[in-house]
Amino acid sequence: MAPKVDPIQSDDQMPRSTQVVVIGGGVIGVATAFFLARAGVPVVLCEKGHIAGEQSSRNWGWTRVMGRDERELPLGLLSLDLWRQMNELTGRETGFRQCGILYACDDQKQLDEFLAWKDVADTYQIRTVVTDGAKTGEMAGGSQRLFKGGLFCPTDGRAEPTKAVPAIAQAAHEHGAVILEHCAVRMLDRKGGKVCGVLTERGAIACDTVVLAGGAWSRLFAGNEGLDLPALNVLGSVMRVDNVEGGPEESVGGSDFAFRKNLQGGYNISRRNVSVSDITPDTLRQFTKFIGSYLQTHKELRLRIGRRFLDEWRMNRKWTADSVTPFEQIRTLDPEPSHRYLEEAARIIKRDFPPFRTMREVERWGGLIDVTPDAVPIVDQSKIIPGLVLGTGFSGHGFGIGPGAGKLLSEIVMNTRTSVDPAPFAFERFDR
Repeated sequence: MAPKVDPIQSDDQMPRSTQVVVIGGGVIGVATAFFLARAGVPVVLCEKGHIAGEQSSRNWGWTRVMGRDERELPLGLLSLDLWRQMNELTGRETGFRQCGILYACDDQKQLDEFLAWKDVADTYQIRTVVTDGAKTGEMAGGSQRLFKGGLFCPTDGRAEPTKAVPAIAQAAHEHGAVILEHCAVRMLDRKGGKVCGVLTERGAIACDTVVLAGGAWSRLFAGNEGLDLPALNVLGSVMRVDNVEGGPEESVGGSDFAFRKNLQGGYNISRRNVSVSDITPDTLRQFTKFIGSYLQTHKELRLRIGRRFLDEWRMNRKWTADSVTPFEQIRTLDPEPSHRYLEEAARIIKRDFPPFRTMREVERWGGLIDVTPDAVPIVDQSKIIPGLVLGTGFSGHGFGIGPGAGKLLSEIVMNTRTSVDPAPFAFERFDR
C-alpha cells in the first residue's frame, strides 16, 4: 500500500523543445525544476508515473543535519534554511516544523560516536545539546528505557513527504515549468555524442541539458546510455499510527526505533539500523564496488534472495527509442514493506514509550532507496555524456537535503556560482 499523495495540476501538452529536461518527479527532480523555473529557465519535468509516487513520498520525513556525513553538511544546512522558507516559497503547507531531532544512545559506544560527530558539527556552528540518560528518556516521551545519553539538534525538523513534494512541483508549474506525468523518457537524444534532447513515449523533446533524477531507476536508465552508475536499491519500510496521546514533538531515533509526529496528529514509525536488500543480478555485477560498504555495515544489512532476483533477471536492460521500456511497464515501484521489522519496531516503541502504549496502526508501506557505495549522492555533470547532469544516489538522505540539492543542480545547469561546493559529490570519485 502506498501513502496518499496530494495531486497536482500537470500538463497535457508536451512541448517539442525547451532548454532543460528533468527526468524524475521525486523531491530532487521537482526541486531542480522549481529553482530553474524560478530563475526563468525553460524546463520540462518528465515523470513516468505521478509526482512523488515512489520513495519521495515514502520516507521518514526527517529534515536533518544531525548525523550526516561531513560531505553532506553544507548541503544539509542550505536545505534546512530552504525548508524554513518552503511554505512561503511554494504558497502551500509542506508540513515543515522545526521540532528538533534527538538521537538516544543505549551505551557509551553509541554516545561516543555521536560526540565525535558533534566535534565535526561544532566547526560548522551547528547547535547541538548533549543530554544525560534521564533527560533523554524525558524528551523521548517519558521513556523508562535506560539510555546512556543522547544528542539533540534543536534546529532540525520534519516535513510531510506526501504534501511537500507536490507543493514544490505545483510551485514550479506556477513559475512556468511544464510538468508531464505518465510520460516516461526512454532515451537521450544525442548529436555528436552531446545531449540534444530526450526521446519519450510521447515523442521527442529537444533541449540543451538533461538532469537525471530518477532515484531507484537512474542506474537502469544510465546503463542503457552506456554509463555505469554505481547504485543498489535498498528497501525502506514505514508504519503510520494514531491514538498516541502526549507524544513528543521532537523526532526521536535510537538503536532500534525511530518515530516522528505527522500533521494528522499521529506518528510515522520505523525500525532503525536495519536495511533490507534483495540480492539481484545488479548485486553480483557491482560486488567489487560495494564489498567495502558491506563489510562496514554488515551488522545492519539484511540480504535476502527471492522473486526480485528473477524479476530483474528478466527485465530488459537495453532498448531503443521504439521499444516499450521498463519505465512504462512499471509506472510505480510499490514494494511490499518488511512486515517483520515494522512489527518489531511497533513492539519496541509500545514497550519503551508510554504515550505509544495505545497506538493503532493506520497504514504501512515500503519504498526503494538508491544507495551509492559511500552512501553519499552523485551531483555532477557527466564527463562521458556532455549535456547530462546527474542528481541521484541520495542513499536515503534525499528528502531532507532535496531542496538544497535541487538548488545546487539548477546552479550547475545554469553554470552560475554554486551555493555549496559540489566537489564531494563528483561521479569520478568512484574511479579512484
